Amino acid sequence: MINSIIGSGIFGLPADVARLIGRASPWAVLLAGTAAGVIMACFAEVASQFTQAGGPYLYARAAFGRLVGIEMGWMLWLVRLAAPAATANLFVIYCGEFWPHAKEPLPRFLVLTFLYGVLTLINYRGVRASTQVSNVFTVAKLVPLFLVAIVGSFYLLAGHQAAPILPGGAGAGAWLKACLLLVFAYGGFETALTPLSEAKNPRRDAAFALFTALITCTLLYSAIQWVVVGILPDPAHSERPLADVARIVFGNGGAAFVSVGALVSVVGYLSANILGVPRITFALAENGDFPSIFAAIHPRFRTPYVSILAFAVLSWLLALLGSFTWNATLSAVARLLYYGLVCAALPVFRRKQPGAAMFRLPAGTLFAVLGTGICAVLITGVNLSGSLILLATAVVAMLNWLLVRNRHPGETLAP
Repeated sequence: MINSIIGSGIFGLPADVARLIGRASPWAVLLAGTAAGVIMACFAEVASQFTQAGGPYLYARAAFGRLVGIEMGWMLWLVRLAAPAATANLFVIYCGEFWPHAKEPLPRFLVLTFLYGVLTLINYRGVRASTQVSNVFTVAKLVPLFLVAIVGSFYLLAGHQAAPILPGGAGAGAWLKACLLLVFAYGGFETALTPLSEAKNPRRDAAFALFTALITCTLLYSAIQWVVVGILPDPAHSERPLADVARIVFGNGGAAFVSVGALVSVVGYLSANILGVPRITFALAENGDFPSIFAAIHPRFRTPYVSILAFAVLSWLLALLGSFTWNATLSAVARLLYYGLVCAALPVFRRKQPGAAMFRLPAGTLFAVLGTGICAVLITGVNLSGSLILLATAVVAMLNWLLVRNRHPGETLAP
C-alpha cells in the first residue's frame, strides 16, 4: 500500500505546492492528508466487504450498477494513463541534472520515446522480465526520499534555515489548487486494492494497510515539504527541489545521488504501470465490459499485447502534450470522481449488505458525506482542458455501456 501511494510525484510536487501556498505549504500537506484520510476511511469499510479483484470499478458496479461501474473503469484507466505521463515528465526534469538540454523539445521527445519504447518492449515480450525490472527499482525511490526527510530535518533543527523567497497571503483558490495537486501524491492506494483476490485475508487486512500507509505517507510528505521550504532560498522556482536540498546539505554529490534516485524511481514506476495497468483493461475486456480486442493475447509471448500497446501509446502522448503539473492534476481529478463514488457507496452497502463489512467505520455515514463533499469541492479546481478530457472519457464510457448493457458477464464485446 505504501509503495502504491509513494510514487515519483513527490520528487516534483514540493515546488508546485510552495509556489501556490508559500511557507504555509506544510500545513497544506497535512490538510490534504486529513482529507485523504476521510476518503481512505470510507474505502476501508467498503473494501472489507469484498474478496474479489477490481477495486473502485468493482465497488461502483456492485453499489450503483453496470453503467457506473464501466464509467469508473474508464476513469480508472484515465488515471493510470495520466499518472505515468506526469512522472515521465519528471524523468526529463531530473535528467536536467546531468544533461541541461533535456527539457528542450527534441531532446524531450527523444527521452520520452526511448523511455516508453524500452519499457513497452520489455513488457510486450513477457511478464517475467517486466516483473524483474519492476522489483529491481521498487525500493530505490524510498532511499532518497527518507534521506532528504531525515537529514534535512536535522539540518533545520541545527539552525541552518534559509530566508526563502515565497509568496504570502495565498487565497482560497491557491489552497484548492494545492490540495488538488496533493491528491496526486496521496492517491494510488486504490491500485493496491485492485488485486485483492490474491491477498491472504483481504477483508481483514485492507483497513490496516490503508491507515498504516496514510500515517506513514503523511509524516514523510510533511517532513519533505517542511525541509524544502526551510532550506531552499527559492523553493517555488526549483525544478528539482529534492536534488537542490541535497545539494545544499551534501554538495553536488548529494544532488546527483537524489537525481539518480528520482530517475530510478520513475523507471520503476513506469515499469510497474506498464506491467499492471494493461491487465486491468484485459480483465475488463474478458468480463465483457471493454471491447474484446483489449483481451487479445500474443500468440508467442502470451501477453495482452493490444492492452500494452494502447496504454503505452496513450500515456506517451499525454506525456508529450502535457507537463508534469498538468498530467498530475488530470490524474487527481479523475481519481476524485471514483473516490467520491466509493464514499457514497458506503451507506448504500450498509443497506444492501448489512453486517457484511469486517471493518465498520464509526460514524460511517458522516464520513461518507464528508468524503463525497471533499471530492466535489476539489473537482471544481479542474481547468478547461482537463474538463474536456474527462467529458470525452465519460462519453466513450457511455457508448461502451450502450454496446454491452444487454450482455452477460463473460460475453465478449466485438471491437
